[in-house]
Amino acid sequence: MKDNRLTAKEMAQFVASGYLKFEDMVPEDLCNACLEEMRQNSRGYLAVGTPFEDTWPKGTALGDTFRLPQVQGLIHSLVGSDPLYDHHAAHLVKARQMRGADMHQDSVIDFRENYFDIQLSLFPTDTPDEMGGTFLIPGSQYRNVRTSEIGIYHHMRGKIWATCPAGTMYVWNTRVWHGARSNHTDQDRYMYKLRLNPTQPQVRNFDTADLDDPEIGQILSTNHGWEGNEHRYELMQRVKLWRFVSDQPDYDVGERFMRRIEYQPSKSVA
Repeated sequence: MKDNRLTAKEMAQFVASGYLKFEDMVPEDLCNACLEEMRQNSRGYLAVGTPFEDTWPKGTALGDTFRLPQVQGLIHSLVGSDPLYDHHAAHLVKARQMRGADMHQDSVIDFRENYFDIQLSLFPTDTPDEMGGTFLIPGSQYRNVRTSEIGIYHHMRGKIWATCPAGTMYVWNTRVWHGARSNHTDQDRYMYKLRLNPTQPQVRNFDTADLDDPEIGQILSTNHGWEGNEHRYELMQRVKLWRFVSDQPDYDVGERFMRRIEYQPSKSVA
């Protein structure tokens, strides 16, 4: 498990940007088998809250995919051992299907502090730019909104979208703003989305060998472009989560923004 876990710098990137991208995560033959299963059955196997290990039958392509050592290490790093199944969907954007604004957030009622669910997005076929891969707004996971009220936004600075080879997997915080894009090709586009819930504190489940790397502070300070004057506020939210997942309650970065709001001098005694 250790060799397949996220590094501390990768975990910091997830905290700062809300997502990670891994190309060549799933081999080609397994991708093809997954695609066939997605076409045949897009429904979940069991109910919400089912132990994830009991959800996917062994011997199925999707079950084998999520049991790959590299995928297991990724899952463990973010939600720990024994996560719960939440839901899944085989998202389909048909050939030549044009989409309108589709920006939304899945976790409208998720106001838990520190804890977060993850979503794994598997692209079983090559997804060039013109095919319209799923888009994400990096760093937006700290901005809770009411589902589709952000659908009025067509463009945001820092917006990224899936342009990737077959077998690529994205993992993202469920609160990240996201949506589907138009498919300008003659080929249907599939993306398999799976959501998982943690069952234990999400503290130091990743590889901490590089926890003291000074680059972590730079990663957490990433400016995605859309934050504008709110960048300091966003940085403070990242520091709060990093303190939790890294078990470093006094961690701070840059101008030590957290100290400014936490420092409370004792009252003088007359």
